[in-house]
Order: sequence, then C-alpha cells, then structure tokens
Amino acid sequence: MKTPAKKKMLTRDKLWLQEPEDHDFPAAQDYLELLFEPDEAKKVVTKLKKAKTIIKKSKDILRASKLSLLPETNIHVKENLKKVEKNRKLSPILLVRSHSELIIADGYHRLCCSYYLTEDLEVPCRLV
Repeated sequence: MKTPAKKKMLTRDKLWLQEPEDHDFPAAQDYLELLFEPDEAKKVVTKLKKAKTIIKKSKDILRASKLSLLPETNIHVKENLKKVEKNRKLSPILLVRSHSELIIADGYHRLCCSYYLTEDLEVPCRLV
C-alpha cells in the first residue's frame, strides 16, 4: 500500500483511464443479466457504451450503491492496488440507476481500491 505522502500525489488522471476498456461492457452485461432480463441488460449496456464519462467521488458512489466496502485483503482489490503501484491505470466504473440504489455494473473492485487510496478521489464513470 502507498504511504500517505504518495496518496496525496494521486490524481484522477494518474489513476484512471479516460474511457472504459472493451472487456468492461460484456462483464457489465453478464452481471446485469442477473438483475434484468437479457434483452433489457443488453439495452442498458448499449446506453453505457454511448454515455459520456462523468466524474463522481468514490465515497458517494459507494454510499449510493449501498454496497459494503470490500476488505483491502480481497484478492481483486489487492490486484487493483498493485496495478496502481505499477502506474497502470484503472478503467472507469459502469453504473446504472435503479429504483432506490445505484448498481455497479462493472468496477466494484476498482471502486474499493480507489476508496482505500483516498475516499475523496474523483472517479470517472459512465452512468445511465
């Protein structure tokens, strides 16, 4: 894990890619098919592909999703922390508004990683 001094040097541009990676969309669709009918999930992913990337704070995304912060020892969170240490950028998070909560369609582990680095960090995301 980075020292507090290094954490302060983190910026959105140093940590995050500008656009989601191609493999993020099929992953989002697989997850969304658990919550919606496959045709509806496909429509949502099509909207995510077309949506503009916006910026939100990691702490706000986590609160709106109503999910728990994964432990820093979670294997996927640790992998993302190692990526950051190696100066490899993370892919933006894919989000879907639901009736009373926010669905993290792809990027939950990346979100938790960014929260451990600093909860106030701005996170690029797509939101539909």
